[in-house]
Amino acid sequence: MGGSRPEGPHVGFMESLISSPSDASSGLLAPATQPGGPVARRQAHAPMRRGAMRQGTSQARTKLRAAAFHALLILCAGMASVCAGQVVLDGFPTETVAMTPEIVEAGRQLYTERCSFCHGVAGAGDGSVADYLDPRPRDLTSGIYKFRTTGTGELPMDEDIFRVITRGVPGTAMPSWTEVLTEDERWQLVHYIKTFCEDFEYLTEEDYVEMRITVGAELASTAETVAKGEELYRNMKCWECHGDRGRGDGPASGTHTDDWGYPIWPFNLTQGWQYRGGSTAKDIYIRFTTGISGTPMPSYADNLSDEERWQLAHYIRTLIAEEAAPGSSVVLRSKSLKGDLPTDPSDPRWETAEPTEIALSGQVITRPRWQNPAIESINVRSLYNEDDIAFLLEWDDRREDRVHQVGDELSADDVEDTYVRLGSSRPQEAMRDAVALQFPVKMPEGPVKPHFYRGAPGKSVNLWMWAADRSGDAERDTSVEEMNATGYVDPPVPQPKESQQTHGAATWSEGKWQAVISRTLTTEDSAKDIQFVPGLFIPIAFNAWEGSNGERGLKMSMSSWYSLLLETSTPVSVYLYSLVGILLACGFELWLVRRLRKAGPA
Repeated sequence: MGGSRPEGPHVGFMESLISSPSDASSGLLAPATQPGGPVARRQAHAPMRRGAMRQGTSQARTKLRAAAFHALLILCAGMASVCAGQVVLDGFPTETVAMTPEIVEAGRQLYTERCSFCHGVAGAGDGSVADYLDPRPRDLTSGIYKFRTTGTGELPMDEDIFRVITRGVPGTAMPSWTEVLTEDERWQLVHYIKTFCEDFEYLTEEDYVEMRITVGAELASTAETVAKGEELYRNMKCWECHGDRGRGDGPASGTHTDDWGYPIWPFNLTQGWQYRGGSTAKDIYIRFTTGISGTPMPSYADNLSDEERWQLAHYIRTLIAEEAAPGSSVVLRSKSLKGDLPTDPSDPRWETAEPTEIALSGQVITRPRWQNPAIESINVRSLYNEDDIAFLLEWDDRREDRVHQVGDELSADDVEDTYVRLGSSRPQEAMRDAVALQFPVKMPEGPVKPHFYRGAPGKSVNLWMWAADRSGDAERDTSVEEMNATGYVDPPVPQPKESQQTHGAATWSEGKWQAVISRTLTTEDSAKDIQFVPGLFIPIAFNAWEGSNGERGLKMSMSSWYSLLLETSTPVSVYLYSLVGILLACGFELWLVRRLRKAGPA
């Protein structure tokens, strides 16, 4: 039934639906592959049955077979839905739509308008913004799709492409199009996107049936299931990439590249909201079954039984952090504590303080705008006593970077481009990890605060910056430096040594930094330092830098303003006065009722 690919210039069946000679000559639909790249690798690993089917027929017969297949596609999809083990995931379409020339043409127009800026006019992942995105946009000509319900090395089902368009890909520049495109429009894109890769043209209904994985009955998540999953995590050496706690900090972390040669980090399994293909046990099970094409993540379909893949999936679910999603609270509450404040991040007294997850994003206010930050959230707790206040900051970081071989701020050459190109962001020299707290020097009298990015002229901010390379520096009394800024045009100005009153200590372990930063509640220099007053909502913001991601100076993660509240205990007298008031009110009511009864009816 199959046909070999014709020699020389070729216009496939799906391309012929929409292209004219002028389109072909302009390169609009010309396949853009990379010699020796992912296309060759995927085809080399594809089942031999497909190659055998492509021998000995003419181009005309190929087109007829493909036309017949697409005419039967909807019928086959309906029949397959009743088969045991059919994969159904959130984001799948409610119904399938057959390909027609009109649908493909409509998809081309949508793609040009909505998708070409990232994925390129010809779908090669080389759009005008591709060099600025990490990960890069998908090369749709390669036929390599990460998130599929088909076997390793195979093309995706139509529903898989539809699902990615519908849900988007969390943690990347690929958004969800649910609120922008109708279901019919998403189907138009699916059918047009498939024209970029000729391999789709040669698939038969039998191929689709054989390619699609089946999912057995899901195991219940029990203590025994999770324990077996943890054992598999060790035995299958998942920890070598993802780390003992799943934070992507294993000994092999930082050594990988994808099929296009770009550096790629092991995924941080604790960040459930960032799971690209979904974070349910079924989603994770499917990743173990299919692998993630184009990346070092393999399929375990041949190495682990169906039951074992479910066990491993349930264990991975337990690694997902239970903290609230970043940005779910805008008030950081500092709890009052009697006695000395803890200076060690592992001090159990920190557990008495309420954690607040701070959402961070890249600095995109001024050039070089940084759209690929590594640190996307910080977990913060705070305690204070009669004299001091302390903060515990915790954030995930795959590597411990304590060496700094470059300047603190970027040079003029570094800020030449409006946005940072991905290639130039890879550090050639060692850069440190760092974090900073920011406060207004003066409490705002109204709702208007200083700009959250380093303040503004006349509205100075007070910065406390901890840097990993300062720990153990004999010339410094502390690893934290106090600075002031009046806007982002000029770098922050460090305070004189005699004015430095902040202290800090930090530890890194298993892909996580924990830093304690403290200072007295008040200082003598109110012109440069924030003065903490219990009971007031004090603006607070955060900055962070990950050295292994090439971050320093203006290239950083940052938050907007949050509020810091030093909680005050309610005096006992308040409760006494309240009780007295209640008793007096009750007494008056009883007196009034008795008097009315004695008076009798009028």
